[in-house]
Amino acid sequence: MDITGKTIWQQAAGDTDRNYSDLCLKWDVILNGPGYAGPWPDCEKPLRSDGWSSRKTADLRRFAEEMKDGDLVVLRIGTATVLGVGQLVGTYEWRDEFGDIDGWDLQHVRRVRWLWVDRNSPKTFDTYALKQGDTTQKLNEGPVTDWLSNLPVNDDALSRSLVELPMQEQPNDIGVTEISEFLFDHGVASSSITALLNEIGELTRIAKWYQRAGKPSEHETVAYLVVPLLRALGWTPQRMAVEWNHVDVALFEQLPRSDETLRVVVEAKKMDNSCLSAMPQAMSYSDGKAACHRLIVTDGLRYGVYTRIKAEPFRLYAYLNLTRLRHDYPIYECNGAEEALLAMAPEWKPSEI
Repeated sequence: MDITGKTIWQQAAGDTDRNYSDLCLKWDVILNGPGYAGPWPDCEKPLRSDGWSSRKTADLRRFAEEMKDGDLVVLRIGTATVLGVGQLVGTYEWRDEFGDIDGWDLQHVRRVRWLWVDRNSPKTFDTYALKQGDTTQKLNEGPVTDWLSNLPVNDDALSRSLVELPMQEQPNDIGVTEISEFLFDHGVASSSITALLNEIGELTRIAKWYQRAGKPSEHETVAYLVVPLLRALGWTPQRMAVEWNHVDVALFEQLPRSDETLRVVVEAKKMDNSCLSAMPQAMSYSDGKAACHRLIVTDGLRYGVYTRIKAEPFRLYAYLNLTRLRHDYPIYECNGAEEALLAMAPEWKPSEI
């Protein structure tokens, strides 16, 4: 690769807990946040008023203004691993489709034509070959630039069209009225809907208190956030087991509780931790249990519902964030709050996919 005269950037794609590099590589983007305050530069003053540091706003300025069309970018995790190398295309965008990436609001977007990608065998350097700290930084000369200068690039990669980003329905946020109507139309009793929506309100208040007073442990997350929602959805204590054979919460179709009657594995993480990254662990608990057709991963506020039909692989069917209810998630190519709540209920069956 000819890097002569090129400005080269290193761009973080999360951290060891919350890695969103797959989305960057899939959709030809790099991301930055927080994005809740709107596009740059209008977001700068609100962010500073909310307590964000000048260092963070400088990071966003680099991302939005200093990165230029044609610059090279290295996608990193940590200070030693490169997952992709690409070329910036076009100018800065703010896209609300990226407003909830496993709990992070990353609406600040740049398009990238990826020239080299290796998810299975990423390039690894000595620790600190890449800078730690800010999401967007210029890359200094060193072992990474030496590697780039010798990196072969396919001509097709240089000329390929960018992946078209999915269009988000407008408006995508939904309220309790829409959820009530959806659940009622799918046969849920009015009394159950009222109880569920009241519970969601209470859980949101509890979660906001935790954010002010200190985050709960994983056990508290299960006890005060996860179990109450499952109870409101209709799961009874007899069909719920906490810490069952290493599973945080196991949900059964009928008694007795056994591998044969296990239908749902729930894997919980501490609040505000990545929940979607818990999917492999949840899936490992379903191994050898053919009747288990749902996995739920959660931090108490956000829920990822994975489903499968018979022996097919699990896939992300729906995603729910209790603090921001959305109809769907085009970036994840999955359903949103309505389908998630329905799919978490005892009566739901995979044939309804």
